[in-house]
Amino acid sequence: MTVITFDTHAFIKELKAAGFTEAQAEAQTKILSSVFKTNLEELATRRDLKELELTLKAELRKDIETAKAETIKWMFGVAAGQAVFIVTLFKMFPGH
Repeated sequence: MTVITFDTHAFIKELKAAGFTEAQAEAQTKILSSVFKTNLEELATRRDLKELELTLKAELRKDIETAKAETIKWMFGVAAGQAVFIVTLFKMFPGH
């Protein structure tokens, strides 16, 4: 979990120094604190992204291997079918 240190007291002091009232400064601080908390829960960390990358790569490798195997099976099936077809043609027309 990512944590951001937010000094609410210092923030309120800065806002008051800039001309905000106590109530305005506290309201701003409360809103900003809730934004930090809400957004941090939704953010992905580098670790999250790295784990996702590794998972996707592994799944992609598996899918590629499966596709290769299926393609090879299909090619051998087609080749066998062609061989049977050619042998059948030779048997149908023996002298030609």
